[in-house]
Amino acid sequence: MPTVLQLTDVSVVREGSRVVDSVSWTVDSDERWVVLGPNGAGKTTILQVAAAQTHPSSGDVEILGEDLGSVDLFELRPRIGFASTTIARRIPAKEKVVDVVLTAAYSVTGRWNEEYESVDVRRAHRVLDEWKLDHLSERLFGELSDGEQKRVQIARSVMTDPELLLLDEPAASLDLGAREELLQMLGGYASSEGAPAIVMVTHHVEEIPRGFTHALLLGKGSVIAAGPLAEVITAETLGEAFGLALTVTEEGGRYTARAIS
Repeated sequence: MPTVLQLTDVSVVREGSRVVDSVSWTVDSDERWVVLGPNGAGKTTILQVAAAQTHPSSGDVEILGEDLGSVDLFELRPRIGFASTTIARRIPAKEKVVDVVLTAAYSVTGRWNEEYESVDVRRAHRVLDEWKLDHLSERLFGELSDGEQKRVQIARSVMTDPELLLLDEPAASLDLGAREELLQMLGGYASSEGAPAIVMVTHHVEEIPRGFTHALLLGKGSVIAAGPLAEVITAETLGEAFGLALTVTEEGGRYTARAIS
């Protein structure tokens, strides 16, 4: 399968600190990756690099066949679906839900004077329906619950039929019911025919949806392990990353990790 993302010896330095340290990583189009690691491990920074939102301090990045640093970002970014708290903060609270999704066609976060074709409007409503949000299309983004806002962000990120979908902690802050509903939908989407390559950042193995295939485990900006889920999500590798003695279980494609007392 074709490669959609390739990082080669990538480092990111901020204010003298090496946030990402010599990371090499490849994602193919038929893979669904979860990125795990403790706070400060570099997870969000890696995702920002993959989204062409941040340039590395050193190393090479190829996204969708284009070299970051020489490609026109305005042409590349619409090919990437990206949902994160940073982007959510840019969405006006008084923006209608349908417009939150629709404006992804222009890679903007607030409707102004753009003109949209009827095909874009139909696509926005279809995506809202697929993510069980059609009944909220005329509601204001700021009126939604956390779970509803998370789903709207994902709907927005898939609006343009991206070739690469990046999700930064989509289940963070959700209660049990909202989390399980979202993970069920993400698992169904990840397993569907025609879904793009997906990379999802999370802190918790319990938030890995069914249908995901690979894991990248980070610690202090470096790769601890990368590969198929069953090889990476183990007591040994997670224990090394988080500095704890752990037990890890898997049932029906879902994982659980517990500290050994």
